[in-house]
Parts: sequence; structure tokens; C-alpha cells
Amino acid sequence: MKRKVYEVMHKDRRVARIDEIGQCKIYYKSFMPYNLYLEEESDIDTLINNITNFNYWCATRVLTLDRKYAKEILNSIGMLQAVTDKERAKIALTYRCASLTDVFWVKQKKERVTFDEINLYDNHLDNTFVDVALRGKQYMVQNQSFVRDLTTNGSFPKAWQRVKGSFRLLKNGGTDAVERELLASRICRCFLVSQVFYEEDYFDGEKITVSDNITSKDNSIVSMEAFEIYSQNHNKDTKKYILKLDRYNYYMMNIIDYLVGNTDRHWGNWGVLISNANNKPICLHKLMDFNKAFYAYDSLEGANCQTVFGRNITQKEAALEAVKQIGLNQIKEVEQEVFLNLPQYYEMFLKRLEILTFYSKESSSSKLMR
Repeated sequence: MKRKVYEVMHKDRRVARIDEIGQCKIYYKSFMPYNLYLEEESDIDTLINNITNFNYWCATRVLTLDRKYAKEILNSIGMLQAVTDKERAKIALTYRCASLTDVFWVKQKKERVTFDEINLYDNHLDNTFVDVALRGKQYMVQNQSFVRDLTTNGSFPKAWQRVKGSFRLLKNGGTDAVERELLASRICRCFLVSQVFYEEDYFDGEKITVSDNITSKDNSIVSMEAFEIYSQNHNKDTKKYILKLDRYNYYMMNIIDYLVGNTDRHWGNWGVLISNANNKPICLHKLMDFNKAFYAYDSLEGANCQTVFGRNITQKEAALEAVKQIGLNQIKEVEQEVFLNLPQYYEMFLKRLEILTFYSKESSSSKLMR
């Protein structure tokens, strides 16, 4: 019985192949996915590692079971409630591991199919699945490809919706989470930073946030979690690389997260924008995901900062360090009226902003005196 052989594709470029026992061949090392590490050795440990790494990579391209409604979604398409990476990988492989975050996909060897035929940017997505994602409703759905609408990770209900040839991301999670994300986005717009804009909308009578997709057939995104895997496997210093690539938006991220009390800037919630022409980083991708803003907002210190490298410091300390490096970069006043739906956060926001504003002026004065 012949073993299955899978080919990892970047658009229509075959970059690697791997079979069911872990034997692999890499054709274009520079076009490999950032969080997929394969070796061409044939010893047993390498083969096991190859299979483990491949299953993990495939599993990251399907919804995770800690997602709200995940079980309902899997039930609605007649799939198993997968727990292991191997089980999740099987689900992702049913739709060739296609994603809206990048242009990688998988096909079986000698399978005659092209990127144009399977990519999610050009091919139809059924709006019925939006309802399953946001509301947890059960549908008897026969088309397994519907699951690919929900490859977005995270703990809040989300779904992609095609609108006039492009996509927007719909996010629920309850009124409080929606209001917090909207408020954080309005504050963020008062500062000079690359950002995703979250707008108010309604779905099935409930308020949600909507935002535009930040990827395309030209540009992909790679999470910092995935980039760290790449850095470790290629002996790169992640901190030095990121600061050289885009120090400004790195520091602005720490300033904004302190001001809005964002406690969810884990390494899956920030990362780099990739050019699909050469699979190389361009800059940090736009600042996004604020439905856990204004947590740990009862003190000036804030939560522990998750974006610093190898240190244990507070968000306040990280923000002060950032202001020292690049300034505050506020471009307009934050009006009190933006806090209309969440007035309890206004006083703490003003206190945090005052601290950074004062420190920014002090830093500027010190530089002028040198």
C-alpha cells in the first residue's frame, strides 16, 4: 500500500514534500512556512520530529477547541471533536490547509489542483457559516469546506464575511467585550500607529465589531509565536531582528497597550507582515485585537508586559521605556465623549496618559540639553 505524500505549497510553488512516516524533501527553504521545520535526514528521531512538526503546523490552520462554539461548529459539519494535533491536522487537510492569513496550502502528490482553485481570497464562502460561528447555531451542512471560514484563532466568536470581493472580520463575545474593543480602537486612532480599525455593526440583533482583513494574495501575516520558532531554528536573535525591522511600531504597541489596559497581547496577537513575493518580513503587521482591553485597569502599573523579550516588567515600565525611545506620538486629543458607553475607564486613562505625557516632555528636554 502506497504511503500518502503531501506537498507544501506557497501559491503554486512547491516548497516541500513529506510522507506519512516523515520522510521529506525541501525544494525552496526560503519559502517554507515560518513555523514549519523539517529535516531531510532519515534517522528515526528526525522522522518522528518531521511528522510531529507537520501535524502541529496543519493543526494551527484549523479552529481550536478552546474557541467558543468550536464543538458546535465541528458537529455542524459532521466532524470529530478533535483534541490532538494529529486529529486537527486531519480536519485542516480536508480543505488543503487553506487560510486567510497566508498563501500556504497542502495537496497530495500528483494531485491536479492550483492555488487559483482553492485559495480563500477568490473562492466563495457561504454566509451560512457566519451564523454558525457567531451564534453557535446547528446546521446540517454537507460541504466540509465551510470549516475553512473559521481558521481564525482566539477565544471569542469570530467569522469571516465576504463583502464586495474582500473580507471583513466579525467578532462577538458579548456587549462588554464589543464595547471595550470599540473604545480601545477609538483611543488608538488618536496616536500615530499602524492599526486595524474596529467599527460597530450588528449581527442577528446583537452588537458586534467589524474590521477589514489585513492580508491578501500579496501580503501574509506571521504571528510572533511562529516567528520565534523560525528564529530558534535559524539561530536568529528575535529581539534584535524585530527592533531593526520596525522599532517604531514595536514601541508604539507597548504605549497603546498600556494606555488601554490591553492584557491579551500574547505572541499570537502580534507579529510581522510578510511579502508573498519573497516570503520575507516587511514590518510588524497592524496593531489588532482589543476585546480584552481595560483589564487590570485598577492600578497605574497595569499587567505584566507580554511583548518584552526575556524580562519581567509591567506595562507601565514598558510604556515609559517606549516613550523614551520614540516619544508619545499623540496626533489628537482623546475626547471624553468616546468613553460614553464605558465611563468608568476615563479617569484611569487620563492618569496613564498624564504619566506618559509628562515623561515624554521630560525626555525631550533632556535630549535638548545634551
